[in-house]
Amino acid sequence: MLIRGKATLNGQIEVSSSKNAILPILAASILTDSEIELAKVPKINDVTIIGTLLEQLGKQISKQDKKMVLSGKVISHHPPYDLVRQIRASVLVMGPLLARLGKVRVALPGGCAIGSRPIDLHLKGFHALGAEINLRSGDLIAKATNGLRGAHVYLDYPSVGATENVMMAAAMADGLSYIENAALEPEIVDLANFINRMGGKISGAGTNVIKVEGVKEFKGVKYVPIPDRIEAGTYMVAVAATKGEARINNVIPEHLKAVTAKLIESGAEVIENRNHVEVRRVSKIKPVYIKTLPYPGFPTDMQAQFMAYLSRAQGSSIISESVFENRFMHVQELCRMGADIKSEGKIAIIKGAKKLTGAQVKASDLRAGAALVIAALMAQGNTILLESQHVDRGYEDIAAKLNAMGAQIDSEP
Repeated sequence: MLIRGKATLNGQIEVSSSKNAILPILAASILTDSEIELAKVPKINDVTIIGTLLEQLGKQISKQDKKMVLSGKVISHHPPYDLVRQIRASVLVMGPLLARLGKVRVALPGGCAIGSRPIDLHLKGFHALGAEINLRSGDLIAKATNGLRGAHVYLDYPSVGATENVMMAAAMADGLSYIENAALEPEIVDLANFINRMGGKISGAGTNVIKVEGVKEFKGVKYVPIPDRIEAGTYMVAVAATKGEARINNVIPEHLKAVTAKLIESGAEVIENRNHVEVRRVSKIKPVYIKTLPYPGFPTDMQAQFMAYLSRAQGSSIISESVFENRFMHVQELCRMGADIKSEGKIAIIKGAKKLTGAQVKASDLRAGAALVIAALMAQGNTILLESQHVDRGYEDIAAKLNAMGAQIDSEP
């Protein structure tokens, strides 16, 4: 990807449906043989991989533009390793497969290299629901010979993936389940709404205690996932970073409170409307302190983008990463462009640089790639972003969307 620097982003941009909402919703389609019709499905690599994985399990999928129709029964409990290793969200098929077939065998999942992210909380939840867990030949095997039964599941950490996986498994369990210390993210609420539309009985999603009453059968449904709050936040930062002025459409402002607060603190103006926000920078970039936290705190998935933005602040900023370890892999690449960043452990100190200069850099993961795009738009000269396929995992048509607002990005350098 070739990105020409010193851009100013102006105009309007449309946010796609949420990557982190659509992936568990696709996994939840396993719960029914009836037809599921999803609208506004983003054309991103992660959706393609999960769709292929579901087809390998037996689902029939048809696509027309941004509509996806899923039908048919899953017949395999063992998703292919070559797909599982590509994307961490593949672990989300464990819960619904266990619920439907009483067993699942899956390789340890892949995805972005941002720390170990163990799935022990998922397995602990399955075990509480009555599953027997084993590790054999590099595969995790879960069996519920006599079916799953309702239980109290306490998560030691409010893991989004574990909350989703246990919620999907409990949706067909016999009796009542309670998931305590559940994650609060909007994507959890969206998944619960989707399951309830299919005939599920889930309450409390969006709070730290989710109640799930198991049902035996689910029906088909038409559904539109929520907008992608991380994509929206990325574009908000990009506009502020380039001293532009833009309207970001298809957003839920309530989901962006932490990002909006830090942008305003840094010298940007953000005007919230019912389903869009307007962003412009009204002063030089001011340094801020950021600590990533589970929702509704500042999202770890926005940390890298803010680091790129703050690399041109008037003073020193501090970012504390408390969610994932090993999530400062973009620091070295930003420094190649002239940023002055020191990181140790989970703390990064960003001293504002007078300028950034285009360079050849490499994306190590999805959000690091987005951060390097923002830095490149701010920089003097051209930047070549290697491994840009990471960005395509989570951003639909990012080059085209940004180019429509004044950027000059070629997908092929």
